[in-house]
Amino acid sequence: MSTARTTTDRPSAANVGAAGGGRAQPISLASASPRRAQLMALMGWSFEVCSADIDESPLPGETPMSLVRRLAQAKAVQLSSSTTGPLIVAADTVVVVEGQILGKPADRGEAAEMLARLRGREHHVITAIAVIVRDNGRTLTDVCETPVLMRDYSEEEAQAYVQSDAPLDKAGGYGIQDDGFSPVAVDAMHGCYANVMGLPLCHLTRTVRRLGWQPSVDIPEACRQHTHYPCTVFPEILEEPG
Repeated sequence: MSTARTTTDRPSAANVGAAGGGRAQPISLASASPRRAQLMALMGWSFEVCSADIDESPLPGETPMSLVRRLAQAKAVQLSSSTTGPLIVAADTVVVVEGQILGKPADRGEAAEMLARLRGREHHVITAIAVIVRDNGRTLTDVCETPVLMRDYSEEEAQAYVQSDAPLDKAGGYGIQDDGFSPVAVDAMHGCYANVMGLPLCHLTRTVRRLGWQPSVDIPEACRQHTHYPCTVFPEILEEPG
């Protein structure tokens, strides 16, 4: 397992997040994804980025929601034994089209196939988060699902995107935030933009609140400024018990 500390200009988690305070260590984020690190930084906490090495293969008959919950929890549990952060956060994301799970493409050929299959159609992005409190071992999970309509991009656009290798580290072979390609019909989307990037911030917020933690910033506003997406679903997410 490789670990790299992320430096932010935010206050530390000890000062702004934990009920009772008194902790100096950064939160541990079990992900090597730069998109998740960017989103995690919006929570206002000091954190370290750690990659979890687990088998992400689906079990026979496993549903997409069960898969992402299991993998997110497995990542968090693995990290809890090798880091010292007071809070461990993990996530796992899949793309689902016609009931089939699309993970990260193995190569350019598979990325091209995924993009051809998704073009002009709706699919669903499902992300699970798992959070562990080190002090008491309490663990909570949550799942976010967002319907996403892809625009009818040309084959030439898709091929140029594939040749850039940008799809290779992304579930479904695309990134909603990739402005050069802009594969998603964002104007037609109703749901969590951050979820499609890989870390649903409002779901994470309501989960950590249940564990006695509190972000130091206005998360819906911070997310809007980062994504430039006029989210309309955050009130219902933050009001739900989870």
